Amino acid sequence: QVQVVESGGGLAQAGGSLRLSCAASGRTFSEYTMAWFRQPPGKEREFVAAIVWTGDRTSYADSVKGRFTISRDNTKNAVYLQMSSLKHEDTALYYCAAGQRLAAWSAGWSANYAYWGQGTQVTVSL
Repeated sequence: QVQVVESGGGLAQAGGSLRLSCAASGRTFSEYTMAWFRQPPGKEREFVAAIVWTGDRTSYADSVKGRFTISRDNTKNAVYLQMSSLKHEDTALYYCAAGQRLAAWSAGWSANYAYWGQGTQVTVSL
């Protein structure tokens, strides 16, 4: 079993940057594909970015490509989301999720992830 806890959310100005962190428990963190999803106010949860368990592939939603970067540090059981050039529409509750040995082609579907954090709020002012 894996527990994940997000941190790093907050208020940012449009054009600014934030870095989200996700700390995971468990001895087999390296076997988990990690992802970030977000839920904007009044909308459904959506995929943001993922990094596969092998660490050699990442995927991004079109809306964040070129602005967000996902990375992981297996020595710290952590995954990060560096967000730059923030837009007001990036405002959302951001969730970290873990799915065991998910391939890149399946990393964008929330149903494939068994473990979720409580979320961290990101608010981008106009």
